[in-house]
Amino acid sequence: MSLSNVFNIAGSGMSAQSTRLNTISSNIANAETVSSSVDQTYRARHPVFATMLQQAGGAPNESLFAEQDQAGAGVQVLGIVEDQSELQARYEPNHPAANADGYVYYPNVNVVEEMADMISASRSFQTNAELMNTAKSMLQKVLTLGQ
Repeated sequence: MSLSNVFNIAGSGMSAQSTRLNTISSNIANAETVSSSVDQTYRARHPVFATMLQQAGGAPNESLFAEQDQAGAGVQVLGIVEDQSELQARYEPNHPAANADGYVYYPNVNVVEEMADMISASRSFQTNAELMNTAKSMLQKVLTLGQ
C-alpha cells in the first residue's frame, strides 16, 4: 500500500462520518415530533458501515494466504436503517395530534445516546483529518530527502 492511498482511505472515513453526523442531526431534530399513529411517527435512523478491502498487489492466486494479503481500502456506507424499537405512547388527550383514544406517539430517539454518538463521530472525523495532515507532512519530508 502506498502512502498516497492513505488520502483515499481517510477521505472515505471522513465521508462516512459525515453521513453519520447527518443522521444523528436528523434524529435529534425529530426527537420531540409527535404523531397520532405508529405508522407516521419518526423512527431513529442509523448508518451501516462496511470495510472496503483491496487485494494487496500481484496476481489473484499468487499467495497461499490470500485472505491475509488483503489491505483495507476505506469504509463505505451500505445504507441507513430505521431503529425498530418501540415508540413512546403517551396519554395526552388535550394534545392536537392525539388519536381517538387520546394517545400521541413520540419517536424512539434517545437524545443522550445521540449526543454521545455525535461526539464519537466528530472525534472520528477529526482523527481522519489529522491522519491526512500527517500523511501530507510525511510526503513533504520525502520530497526534501534529496536536498
